[in-house]
Amino acid sequence: MEQKTCPCRKTAETPLPYAACCQPYVEGKAQAPTAEALMRSRYSAFAVGNIDYLIESVAPEQRHDIDRGSLVAWSKDSTWDGLEIVDTVDGKEGDTTGIVEFIAHFTRERKREAHHERSTFRKENGRWFFVEGAKPKGKPMIKAQDVGRNDPCPCGSGKKFKKCCGA
Repeated sequence: MEQKTCPCRKTAETPLPYAACCQPYVEGKAQAPTAEALMRSRYSAFAVGNIDYLIESVAPEQRHDIDRGSLVAWSKDSTWDGLEIVDTVDGKEGDTTGIVEFIAHFTRERKREAHHERSTFRKENGRWFFVEGAKPKGKPMIKAQDVGRNDPCPCGSGKKFKKCCGA
């Protein structure tokens, strides 16, 4: 039986099966060893609809504003086309902080979209957490349509745009 390619590796030169890439993290069977691995697993969680993992992988102090319904809708109403890692700063196994710049490609309402973000991660007690995301400085944010104030923030935080990147 052929294993399906991990959502985070759909466009990679060397695709990996989901079971050998993000699945152990998304299903809670292992901890992401690096900030990039957490970023990849969060993208994959959107693709497979594991909203619990998306919420649990956010730093605890950032969870109060998460809109679960928005995460469910974004996950369910999108086709996840691939993840592109642009840059990483620190975030290795021995680090306690890291930054991952990425472009998440997806299709929603028959429109191809791309979300470009520079995310900050923190490691506590051996576990990486997403802390916050921001538009890369000096680079245009790639998007296909405007985000409304009450729409889910395209950074994937689960918050409404007005309370996150739109603040």
